[in-house]
Amino acid sequence: MAAVPGFVVASLLVLTYLAITCNGNVLLSSLKRTLVLTASPKQGKVLKAGEDTITVTWNLNQTYPAGTDSAYKTIKVKLCYAPISQVDRAWRKTVDNLAKDKTCQFKMVAKPYNPSNKTVQSFTGTIERDVPEATYFVRAYAYDFDDKEVGYGQTTDAHKSTNLFDIHAITGRHMSLDICSICFSAFSVVSLLGFFIAEKKRTKSSEQK
Repeated sequence: MAAVPGFVVASLLVLTYLAITCNGNVLLSSLKRTLVLTASPKQGKVLKAGEDTITVTWNLNQTYPAGTDSAYKTIKVKLCYAPISQVDRAWRKTVDNLAKDKTCQFKMVAKPYNPSNKTVQSFTGTIERDVPEATYFVRAYAYDFDDKEVGYGQTTDAHKSTNLFDIHAITGRHMSLDICSICFSAFSVVSLLGFFIAEKKRTKSSEQK
């Protein structure tokens, strides 16, 4: 059987890649890490959902040639699960196909991108109350005018082992619920006491007759 020429194999690979991207599926491995991204939490920092804030900054990596960001329209910043919090959790699984990837499920912010503005952009926001307890890093995607990922940046290394931080979910009852519970209990006690006194008076009145 004759060997398949190398250029034919290369052509097939290119056509396969084009078919994937044309179908709307973007592979993370196909994207360049064009964004420089930082986040305020230090390695090992523990944050509380619904209380603590995270500050994220990003800008274009200036080592790339001019025009690299010409197709960028929007930057979306997301909280992403670290590998340690994905073990035995298929619903958090990392997949190279971003349409199926479950790593980054929590959007922090989406902002328009201006190619003429090369200054550092930033965002500070409170961690949403429904964010699960886990270990995280932050990733940002650059989207084009068709809302397809065309570049990215993240606060951790390629192995997702550095600059990780923990978020503790809300546990127990909220203070306002405790206050309501106390007030309701006090009202119940007073109502019961009033009913007892009224019943005792009616009984005494009946005996006197």
